[in-house]
Parts: sequence; structure tokens; C-alpha cells
Amino acid sequence: MQRAGLLALLKKTFGYSSFRPLQEEIITDVLAGLDVFALLPTGGGKSLCFQLPALAQDGLTLVVSPLIALMKDQVEGLQASGVAATFLNSTLSADESRARFRGLYRGEYKLLYIAPERLMLPGFAERLPELNVRQVAIDEAHCISEWGHDFRPEYRQLAELRPHLPGVPFMALTATATQRVREDIVRLLALRDPRCYTASFNRPNLTYRILPKEKPSEQVVRWVKDRPEECGIIYCHSRKATESVAEKLRAGGISALPYHAGLDPVVRDKTQDKFLKDKVRVICATVAFGMGVHKPNVRFVLHFDLPKSIEGYYQETGRAGRDGLPSECVLLYSAADAIKQKTFIEEKTDPDEQRIARDQLQKMIQYAESSECRRETLLAYFGETHLAIPCGGCDNCLEPRERFDGTVAAQKFLSCIFRLRQASSFGVGMNHLVEVLTGAASEKVKRWGHDRLTTYGIGKEHSRTEWQSIGRELMRLGLCHQTVERMSTLELAPEGLAWLKSRQPLTLTRPMRSSTRTARPKIEGDIVCDETLFAQLRALRREMADERNVPPYIIFADVTLRHMAARQPSNEDDFAEIPGVGERKLRDFSGPFIEAIAKWRAQRPR
Repeated sequence: MQRAGLLALLKKTFGYSSFRPLQEEIITDVLAGLDVFALLPTGGGKSLCFQLPALAQDGLTLVVSPLIALMKDQVEGLQASGVAATFLNSTLSADESRARFRGLYRGEYKLLYIAPERLMLPGFAERLPELNVRQVAIDEAHCISEWGHDFRPEYRQLAELRPHLPGVPFMALTATATQRVREDIVRLLALRDPRCYTASFNRPNLTYRILPKEKPSEQVVRWVKDRPEECGIIYCHSRKATESVAEKLRAGGISALPYHAGLDPVVRDKTQDKFLKDKVRVICATVAFGMGVHKPNVRFVLHFDLPKSIEGYYQETGRAGRDGLPSECVLLYSAADAIKQKTFIEEKTDPDEQRIARDQLQKMIQYAESSECRRETLLAYFGETHLAIPCGGCDNCLEPRERFDGTVAAQKFLSCIFRLRQASSFGVGMNHLVEVLTGAASEKVKRWGHDRLTTYGIGKEHSRTEWQSIGRELMRLGLCHQTVERMSTLELAPEGLAWLKSRQPLTLTRPMRSSTRTARPKIEGDIVCDETLFAQLRALRREMADERNVPPYIIFADVTLRHMAARQPSNEDDFAEIPGVGERKLRDFSGPFIEAIAKWRAQRPR
């Protein structure tokens, strides 16, 4: 199909007049029968890369998806746009499954969503050629790699499909993958000379902020109350914390529910359904929640606890602002959380797992404590350079932290590492080094004779917390480093030794403080419209969604409603020009919205 035909199909089905970055190139390669690896950020339009080719050619597109909720969500959205799609999973009865198989054999569907476990059941792969499969799309492909943040062993079997589908192109899609994970995906899925596409990891509509964790439950209640019309996800490490935070929010008059693996599955499903249908404003969840949630109007993601890795953090924050509208990502950080995470890592029995986990956590801590641009740090982690600094969308760029002459403090800290290593045949950790600097009379300091060092007690002008902050910044600057073994120790880097000898001045950053900023900054992606009209259109959408028992965004996304409120279409021709309005939605939903806009205009004072 030529470009004009693809654009016409895009507008007719999904209501968009142009492609997002890389979508057209990926779709063209898929239609040419080539294998493709695509790394597009959350909200970057990954799904369209296999949905449009499915509509542009005969046969069935098989979509491997890891979560039931994700399948149901995408199928409902496709059906609302007039696309014949279905799913097969454990929620279906035997009769329902048989009925869908009959439809598949008759060629009634363009897309079939299926979990890898179901797909790899004995005998299933052998039946695939009978279904006229023309494309296989593997979503959340990072699940195949042990280095990915959500490893799933069953993904490793997917390469076994290839002999049953000779000549059928395979597509692997993910929103989060380091170079190592990307190589794993291509190798373990046996992609054949794939065309590889990597879009920018930058999410310009997201604001990133780290706040010191101080009376966190109260912090969270105040923060959410400042955003009375917005829904969001609060991530907690423990089940107990999800329930406690949700309870505090409810006591503060905010509709909130907990979500974790320990809840009855029926309760979990109902909780997720309420969130998707805007019946509850905030979900307090463990990381078990979110991977299968395609709710585009999540306006904030707040991390109550420190994430285990930057990949996990990026993936979880990516659930905010999928519709491209401005959204916030906040992390409450304390050094105590970092210590707690390290304790969990020590409980792992596999040495390799421990090593990987320590390395990932150390990078996450450095990100949280850094005074550099958050966006630049995130992008650099994934091998990308961000040129626009200040970015205008992170705390360190919006409210730069105070800097001070840290020359003497750095000399004392690095000299202490040097003297400790010189005096002993072993390295020591951060806590012990700080005890030596501050002149603590601990049992270990005395037993090892470290109270006789020239650096003992030379740092009493700083508190232990301040020294730890100084030490972590010196690590970020590459002057010293922390080993990732079980008993982590501080070591002086060659650069640190050279700096000590050079006696060059050094500027350091004060520890972060609670932000005074509560309002969200004006950032890319906002659509200026009448907020009263937008609220009325949201209420109408909610009624229509309730009648159909689907989430409101299945009718129209917030971004489409904001375009409506801005352009105020008065007839079907104008309504058809709104982004996100395809032929089926124009036919099914335009009337009530045009009527609501006309009524609002008539009631406005002239």
C-alpha cells in the first residue's frame, strides 16, 4: 500500500492525519515482510505499528501480550474504532474460546491478542498456519531478557514459533531497553536481519521531581489535594504501604484504593476497573500494577519508595501522560530507603542476581541524589544525548540547588579513603568512613585502630548525613566509587588521587530540600481550551462510557476532548477534523458532543 493509502486508512480508522516519528518507516518495513525491532517510548504509538499493517493486508496479525488487562483494553479500543479484534486468555469460558476459534478459522478477525503461555501450549503453534497468520507482533519484548526490569521466562519460547510460520515477519516492540536488553531481544527472538528503530526516550510532556521524604503519608495527601481534578498512580514497595497510603488518602477525602498481588483476584480486577473507568482517582500499588494499564489520562505517577532500577523507574513514570498532555513524575527519596533496598538485595541467593541488583540500585541512587538535569541523566542512561538544558521540566532545572565551595570537604573525604586503605588491608563502607571523619568512638573504629589515623575526627563541622551526601556526590563526579560486592566498600578512583595532588578547587551542591513549587510548570503538549466546557465534555463522555461499560478513554481520550473544547465544532464535517475521531467514532459519538458544545455556546453570556 502506498503512503497516501496508509494515511487515508490512518485517518479513517483512528482519526489521525499524520504519523508519529518512525511509525511510517516501521509500518512500511512490516508490509514489505521484514523483521523489525522497535523501541518507542510509552505514548509513542507502538501499537499502531502493528495495528495499521493488520488493516492494510489480508490475514491475521498475532499480538503476543503479557497481561490480560492489556489485551482487553486494546481490543475494546480497536472495536470502538471499528476494527475486528479479539483475544484468547484464561478469563474466557470454554464456549467463549471455541466461538472465537471458529471466528478465527473463518477469517473474521484482523488481530488476535494472546499471552505467551497460551500461545506455547502443546499443539497450538501447529495450528497457526491454518489461521492465515501474516504478522507476529511481540509487545513488551524486554520481558525476554534477564537484564530487563520485568523478565518473564515464557518469552524465551517464542522463537520456537518461527518454524511453524516460515516467511512471516516478526516484530518486537518495547518502551524501555538498554543496549544489552536490545541485543538480547534480537538474539533470543531469532529476528532475521531486523530493521532496528529506536525513537527518542524523551517524554517532553513529563516533569520529573525528587522530594526529600519527610512524613511521607502527610506529604502525599497534601500533594494529591493540590491536584483535585487529576488521577494518578502511587507506587509503594510493600503491600502494607499500599493499604496504609490509600487509607490516609481516603481519610483526607480523596478516593483511593490499594492494589497488590496479595489481594483476591476479583478485588484486584474490580479495583483496576474502577480506576480505568474514573470511579476512583488514585491507585496505591506495588509494581504489580501498571504494565497492562493503557489509561492515557494518568496525570501523575508518584513513587512513595525508591525504585530498584532506572529502567523500572522510567517504565513506571511512563504511565503518566500517555496522551501527550502535561503530567508529573515525583519520587519521595530518603537515604533510609536506599539502605532498605540494599538489605533486600542481600537476601537474594544468586550471586549474579545480587551483582546486577546492586549495580542497578546504585545507578538509581545516583539519579535521585544528582543535582544535574533529570531528563539528561535519564536519557544518558539509555545512551541518548539531550541538548536542551535547562530542560524546563525537572526540579534541578526549574529550581537549581545551592552550590558551595566543597574543596576542603572533598579533600578530607578522599584523604580519609586513602588513609584507611593505607592503614588496613581492606576497604570500608560509607558508614565507617563517616564515623572516622566525625570522630565516632565506635567499637570497630577502636578495634581496627582507625582512631589513630590523621583523618580521625577532622570532619566534625559536618553532620553524618551531610558527609554521606558529600560522599555520594564525589562518587557521581567519579573521584571515588563504591564496589558492588556483598560488603560494599569505598575506593579512591585514579581521578580522585590526581585531584588530591592537583589541589584544584571543587564546587559541590547542597542536599535537596522540600520544594516550594506546587503548580505544574507550563511544558510542551498542553492544549489551551475553556476548562468549563472541557469538564462538561468529560462528564458526557463518562455517561456514554458507563452506558457501554467501557473506560471513558475508549470513547475519546482527554487530548481529543481538549481539542473539541478548543475548536468547538458545530457540525459533523468540523467534528471529523478533530484528532482522534475516525469514521466509526464520528458515526457513533459525534451527535451528543456537538449538541453539548452548541448548548454550552448558547448559554454563554454575550
